[in-house]
This record gives sequence, structure tokens and C-alpha cells, in this order.
Amino acid sequence: MNKFYLNPIMSVLCLLLTLPTWSQNTSQDKYTSTKKGKFFISWGGNRESYTKSDIHFKGDNYDFTIHDATAKDKPKGWHIDYINPTRVTIPQTNVKMGYYISDNYVISFGVDHMKYVMQRNESRRVEGYIDLPTDEAGSVYNGQYNNDLFIVSEDFLKFEHTNGLNYVYLEFARVDDISSIFQIQNTDKLQINFTEGVGGGFLYPKTNTTLLQKDRYDEFHLAGYGMSVNAGINVTFFKHFFIETDLKGGYINMPDIRTTSNTAESASQHFFYLQRIINIGGIFRI
Repeated sequence: MNKFYLNPIMSVLCLLLTLPTWSQNTSQDKYTSTKKGKFFISWGGNRESYTKSDIHFKGDNYDFTIHDATAKDKPKGWHIDYINPTRVTIPQTNVKMGYYISDNYVISFGVDHMKYVMQRNESRRVEGYIDLPTDEAGSVYNGQYNNDLFIVSEDFLKFEHTNGLNYVYLEFARVDDISSIFQIQNTDKLQINFTEGVGGGFLYPKTNTTLLQKDRYDEFHLAGYGMSVNAGINVTFFKHFFIETDLKGGYINMPDIRTTSNTAESASQHFFYLQRIINIGGIFRI
């Protein structure tokens, strides 16, 4: 046979022989089959629960502790403020961005904007002393407190981290594709991942305080540190978009909370928290 005809025929035969293998590899080479080198960003909301804590207040002419103080969060509910650029700091929100250093491990940076409202008008044990000058309105609370039961009214104390209890952290997490458990074949359309991570960072609250009828104080201040662990489920749609729910627990220690305009006056507290989070986000290769 003429070589002129042989070369095209051999080329076609080789192509036909390799086509099944090529097709199989292509079907397995899904965008979601690897995560290394991808970047993600997410935004969402949260609810919190807090353990009881002892809150220690000290300053000029007073030094006392409120034992077993309780607190709650301050939810906004389903609201347009979550996506309104001029009011996004009003609700309880979470923002996080991260980079996959491998298919299963990711390093991320985030801010949890929580809210903490100490419950008032309840009976608490108070220990310490208050000895303000008699010309100050708060001197009506002067006295020695020996673990006595005392009604913590709003006139006595308003204490809130409502703008907010800001936890700024770095997180190291593992992500595992569990789509096969749900018999999902095409993960480029729908992928389910299990996430788990540990984090640590600092607390930068904006504490709204009115103490002993002094002037209200409400400014940002670096107050302490926090640690956290979390686990959740990530559901990714059409390669790039996801919804993620997380349970996140942690420890917060704030030894230097500003309470008045006087830098010599402060509060301290530490407690555990549990956070329920729902986020939406996107994941892309960079």
C-alpha cells in the first residue's frame, strides 16, 4: 500500500484506540476533584450562647466583682442589613476568607462579629467595695460588699459588647468530600464536604458601658484573646458557590475591657461560648 495512504489510516486507528481512555480521564477530571490552590470567601450570620462569668470592675475608688453574670446575644433576624453595605456591622455576622494549601487542608482568616448583652435587673452576688466621692451620683452604691445578693439594675451597670464582641482569628481546617456517602456522582453539580478546624486570635470589642452612673463609654479596644474549634457541613453547587453551616465553640479571655473614658478604669472577664453559623460563599482558583 502506498505510504501516502498508510500514514492517515494509522493515525485514525491510533486516535480510535486512545479515545476511550481519553474520554474516561476527562470524565474523572472534575473541577471539584481537587481543592489545592483554590481561594474562598464567605459571609453569613450567627447566634450565640454564653456561659456564666465573673466580671471584675476596678477603677478610682472602687474594686468589685459581679459573680455568675449571665448574658445573651442580640439577633437581628432575617433582615436586609445583612447585605446592606452601609449597615452590615449591625447584625451578628461572620466573614472568612481562606486558601487551600492542599486538597484537604485550608488556612483562613476571619472575623466573627458577635454580640454580648449582660442581663440586668437580676439578683447577683457582688464582692468588693465602692467608695466614690459623695458628689458623684454613683456614690449611692458606696459600701462594702461581702458576696452579698444585689439587684444589678441598669442604673448601676449597663454592660454590652454589642458592636460587637469581635473575634479576629486565624484558622487551620481540614475539609473532606463526603459526597459518595450520599451517592452523588457528579460533584461539579453538587458536592458535600465535612469541615473541622481550630483557630486562635484576639478580641477587639466595642463595649457599650454605663457604670455607676458615669458617662457612657462605647469605643473599640483590644481587650484580650480567644481560641475556637468548629465543625460543619459545606454544600457546594455548580463548582463555585456554597452554603455552609457550622457549630463553633470557644474560650474568650478579656483582661482589659475599657469601661469609661478614664484609662485607669477597666473590667475583665472570661467565658466559653457556642456559636451557630450559616454562611454563603464562593470558591475559585487563583
